[in-house]
Amino acid sequence: MSKELLLVAEALSNEKGVPKETVIEAIQAGLESATRKLSGVDMGIRVKLDSRTGEYETFRFWDVVEEEELLYPERELTVEQARERAPDIELGGRIEEVMPSIEFGRIAAQSARQAISQKMREAERKLVEDQFKEKLGQLVYGTVKKVTREHVIIDLGGKAEAFLARNEMLPQEMFRANDRVRAYLYDISTEARGPQLLVSRTRDEMLVELFTIEVPEIGENVIEIKAAAREPGSRAKIAVKTNDGRIDPVGACVGMRGARVQAVSGELAGERVDIILWDDNPAQLVINAMAPAEVLSIVVDEDTHTMDLAVHEAHLSQAIGRSGQNVRLASQLTGWTLNVMTTEEFEGKSQEETAKLIALFTDALGIDDEIGTLLVSHGFSTLEEIAYVPKEELLAIEAFDEEIIDELRSRANDTLLTQALTGGDVGAAQQDLALASLEGMTDELLKVFEDRGIHTRDDLAEHAVDELMDVPDMTEEKAASLIMKAREHWFADDKA
Repeated sequence: MSKELLLVAEALSNEKGVPKETVIEAIQAGLESATRKLSGVDMGIRVKLDSRTGEYETFRFWDVVEEEELLYPERELTVEQARERAPDIELGGRIEEVMPSIEFGRIAAQSARQAISQKMREAERKLVEDQFKEKLGQLVYGTVKKVTREHVIIDLGGKAEAFLARNEMLPQEMFRANDRVRAYLYDISTEARGPQLLVSRTRDEMLVELFTIEVPEIGENVIEIKAAAREPGSRAKIAVKTNDGRIDPVGACVGMRGARVQAVSGELAGERVDIILWDDNPAQLVINAMAPAEVLSIVVDEDTHTMDLAVHEAHLSQAIGRSGQNVRLASQLTGWTLNVMTTEEFEGKSQEETAKLIALFTDALGIDDEIGTLLVSHGFSTLEEIAYVPKEELLAIEAFDEEIIDELRSRANDTLLTQALTGGDVGAAQQDLALASLEGMTDELLKVFEDRGIHTRDDLAEHAVDELMDVPDMTEEKAASLIMKAREHWFADDKA
């Protein structure tokens, strides 16, 4: 039987395309399974098969474990039991004894067949997985083997099959058996039945890989594709950059008479591809990404990661695109939220934002509209900027001297401190705190004033002395002092 075993190993190795050593291991596993089954005991069995002669030996083994971990007496021993057979044995060791080998006849072969088949299937799957691990993140080619409503199975050759789900296919895309397919391998899913190669034709990486094939400069790293965005089967945008100033990256990707971009578009069922120039400046990148629409003005809000774009009214539909496609792709490509509007809407929004900022400064700092307008026109948009920017930036405003700047910075700091303490906005919370801090003010007085509708310094400042005389324990001198203290900030504002 020894020669027959070698012949079986040779035949299986050639048929399955797996190494002969793997087949030998599978046969050994099959013999171990058959021996265990024929003995009727769940014993530990090891079979050693000589790959040159085909002869094999069978060993029974026991693993040495802790007494409390002894679960399988037929193939495990405690340290004490093991040392009765081998005095030098240690925990975790193994004791083996030679036992008669079974004949590799009909019964043994039937018992071993299932174990051998299982091992061979595992070996085949491992072979496929190892083969395609190197191709992960690349395009693969194959032939359609099976088509269902939910997916397509693609034969990649060498017993490898790829799974193309319906949601990874282009809209309206149809396949028939034996059609040639190119797809992007994005994952290898290891399942009980073996590795499953998952491919896609809708992912951005598919577009990038197609351009890498069509444009040699990309493969040579002379041109980089910095970003890509797609609406599969309809339209896409890619941003490209050159590492060689002598090469036009957009022209290279378009190709002679558009040959290169047309080849990519043809592979993707006519998907239109816009190629734009990458720019490290986010605003300029957005302007490029909005092509073919021309952006006239742009406002960047880094806090909300948003940009407002102004275009001619006649070009608004082009800028937005059909069903918002152009601006949506530009947003995906650049990573910014984009608001497209006409120049009139842009100016109206700009004026509204300017008015809000002026109101913020006048309310928070106790200044007039003229000073608030100066601050906004010189690019100041938050109280933090006024409080913390270098003094030289404020001195650049011609109408300001150091005394005014120090007062503005002091007020800005006070307002920010108030906001931090109250957790509220600049408005009533700040003014309430200012009222409470007036010299001579008490908690009892604050409660009385609150009941009378006096919530702020301005509310108190507008009162006359005789209007406060009916307040308990109030004197003319005290009323006059409180009112004058409440009016002090008016004179400070006038001076500023």
